[in-house]
This record gives sequence, structure tokens and C-alpha cells, in this order.
Amino acid sequence: MTALLVPAAVAQALPGDFVYLRDMDRSIIQDIRYAGVNNFTGRPIAGYGAAECVVKRAVGLALQKVQRELAAQKLSLKMLDCYRPVRAVTDMVAWSQNGNETPAERRYNPAFRKQDLFRLGYIANHSQHSTGAAVDLTLVDLRADNSAIFDPTKAYADCTAPASARAPEGSVDMGTGYDCSDVKGHTAAASITPPQRRWRNLLVAVMARQGFVNYSKEWWHFSMPGARGPAYDFPIKPR
Repeated sequence: MTALLVPAAVAQALPGDFVYLRDMDRSIIQDIRYAGVNNFTGRPIAGYGAAECVVKRAVGLALQKVQRELAAQKLSLKMLDCYRPVRAVTDMVAWSQNGNETPAERRYNPAFRKQDLFRLGYIANHSQHSTGAAVDLTLVDLRADNSAIFDPTKAYADCTAPASARAPEGSVDMGTGYDCSDVKGHTAAASITPPQRRWRNLLVAVMARQGFVNYSKEWWHFSMPGARGPAYDFPIKPR
């Protein structure tokens, strides 16, 4: 009887129609950046108590279909951010206005001051992520060596630098790192190489076939308009 109660307890841990993506598809790689130090703030962001991708069920089902298509090409999705609590958005706003900007932070916005990121549309005061209908992701070539890991003590080049110089992503080379607030991070940027363009085009196309829409200023950001709803603020906890 106890064993039968465990799944029910897990299901009740999330409100609405939210699910842990890992419970739907374990083959999808997860690297939830805001739960650790490998992000533009250099610290865990409020509300990220676990490095887990949480999404609306419809979004998870669509991601499953994307993953099946990619698997035939020896590729995988890699989730970088999914549901984002409202408190996390508030934390990002406070970070942008704290008056400090370290060299490590500037890696993510080499051409702009961080207090300008909201005005320029790189970070939003109200995020679609908080509805559970938006995700940040990239592609992993399963045949490649993806063993390089992020070292928080290392002084990497900025996010627009060649992949060999910037922080390791453990994914294909899209032309910039994740969360790169720069025109080179725009999906249709003209300054990237033909191979980088092919990777971006592949990602946009495979996501579009399942109803996802890309945000033009971020090659990594996709939303599912039909799954939108109210913003939530529950924290992300371990499964």
C-alpha cells in the first residue's frame, strides 16, 4: 500500500498541470543553470531549490516528440531553464539594479551594462517561464566529447568568443554561450559561421514542428503559446 501512495504524493507536489520533465522523459539532458553558479549572477537564483526542469504537461509531451525526432540523428535536447518562479524574476531584477558588475558577470553581456538588459529585452520583468510554457534549451551531439565541465575559478572569455575560449556548454556550438545578451545571440545573427547557422536552423525547425515559437533575441528561448496561463511562484524542489 505504501508503494502505491508514493507516486500520488509526488504528483501532488506540483500545482496545476505542472510536471517534472524527468518523470516524462529521462533521455532529455538537463543542466538547469539558475540552480547553481554557472549563470549570469554567479550564484543560485531565488526559487531554484533543485536543478529540475518543471513544465506544463502539454509542453513536456511536445518536448518528448522533439526528443524522439532528434534521437534518430544521434542528438538530444539539453534543458537550460524551464519553469521560473516569479520570485526568481524579482531576484534577477534586483541583481540588475545592485550597482555592481563583476568581470564574470560581464562575460554574459560584453556590449551592454547589466542595468540596460531589461530595457533592451534580454531579461523581462514578467517572464513567460513563470507560466510553465517557456523553455531555454540547446542541442547535444551524442557522438561528440561533451566531458568538459564549468570551472567557476577560471577566467573564461566572454559569451561571444569562440567555443574553445568561452565557458564549456557541453553542447553543439551555436555561436554564443547560453544567456548571451548580445546581438550575436539573436537567432538570425549574421555574424555566426555556416555550421553554427545550421545548428540554430535545426533547433528552430524541430521545435516549430511541435508548436514552439522562438524568441528572436535568444536562439535558446522557445515558448508554446497554447500552454500559457497565469504566472506561478512555487519554488522548484527536489523530486
